Amino acid sequence: MERDYSQEQRYLLAKKRVDKIKGFYRHLLIYVAVNIFISIIVIVGLMNEDKYTFTQAISNFGVYGTWLFWGIGMLFHWLGVFGVKSLFSKDWEERKIKEYMDK
Repeated sequence: MERDYSQEQRYLLAKKRVDKIKGFYRHLLIYVAVNIFISIIVIVGLMNEDKYTFTQAISNFGVYGTWLFWGIGMLFHWLGVFGVKSLFSKDWEERKIKEYMDK
C-alpha cells in the first residue's frame, strides 16, 4: 500500500523528521558537555577531600553514574528518533556484505 502525499505534505513530514534528528544531536551534545563538567567536579571534589588520589577518584562510581543513567535515556531517545530498524536494515546488510566482499 503506497501512500500518495502531496509535495507540501512530504515537505512537512521531512521537516518534522529533520527536526527530530536535530533535537537528538542537540541532546547528545548537551549530554556530553554536562557529563564532562559533572565528572570534573566530582573528581576534583574527591581529590580535595584528601581521601583519593587521581586514579582512585577516576575509578569512583560517582564519576560515571550520570553518564550511565542519562545514557540509558539517550538510548531511548535514539530509538525514538532512528528506530530499531536503523541497526539492522536491509541497506545495512547490503553495505556490510559489500564491505566484506571488498576485503
